[in-house]
Amino acid sequence: MGMLDGRVIVLTGSGRGIGAATAKLLAAEGASVVVNDLGVALDGTEGNVGPAQELVNEITAAGGSAVANTDDIADYDAAGNLIQQAITEFGKLDVVVNVAGILRDRMIFNLSPEDWQSVLNVHLNGTFNTSKHASVYWREQRNAEAQNRIINFTSVSGQFGAPGQPNYAAAKMGIIGLTYSCANALGRYGVTTNAISPAAATRMVGSIPDERRKEGSTDADAMSPDHVARVVAYIASERSGWLNGQVIGSAGPKVTLYNKPAALQELISVPKWELDELTTQMEKVFKPTVSGTGR
Repeated sequence: MGMLDGRVIVLTGSGRGIGAATAKLLAAEGASVVVNDLGVALDGTEGNVGPAQELVNEITAAGGSAVANTDDIADYDAAGNLIQQAITEFGKLDVVVNVAGILRDRMIFNLSPEDWQSVLNVHLNGTFNTSKHASVYWREQRNAEAQNRIINFTSVSGQFGAPGQPNYAAAKMGIIGLTYSCANALGRYGVTTNAISPAAATRMVGSIPDERRKEGSTDADAMSPDHVARVVAYIASERSGWLNGQVIGSAGPKVTLYNKPAALQELISVPKWELDELTTQMEKVFKPTVSGTGR
């Protein structure tokens, strides 16, 4: 008996890297997996059917259940076809895992509108598209006791603002907001929504210049995508129903529960602030916290 026996899972961007490692583990744990991948280069160009079908062949050869899909999740209707394929092929849908992404890194002053929009289209719009179509299906089921899951992928690039990735960072922070919203909206339909912030040895990490990587991040075993796959597998299972609206970090053997944004300090004036006094108090109270010098 696997942890995911009988579960039907759509997994986007699953032809390579974290997605592929996750798809193999989910199938090994008994899930039926729709492997979605366009087979594109890191920047989203030059697609082919190869990676998705090759992974499906590997899964089925090992006794697992999987089908390939090459729909472009950045396209709203194509994402709908992906969700429908899972329902048609396997009779239902339990989990959507949104991994798919591309990179077009530039500093903000060098970033073209086209490269800005292309990255948002795949990461943020793609996550919305699959989640929207899945949520429509689950809402129609009207089963508050169901154990359905949306698992989104965010990034420390968004959480902490990578300087050379304004498009990617914006999309990944947008995904966190979308995760929070869906978590609040879909619980009544038996759906939990969480986000994973991963670190693993993948094509995306390989594209980062050596001087920008954290020390030790090239350790192949410590940075294996298999670590992230295990976190996804647990959240995709029926045991994780207690977890909703959270961001979970996964970096090698380390798993992190991130806090939600919270107020650090507040200033209140009655009935209103005069500009000079507001200036004085912000510099007195907020500035030491921001600069790390304490009070």
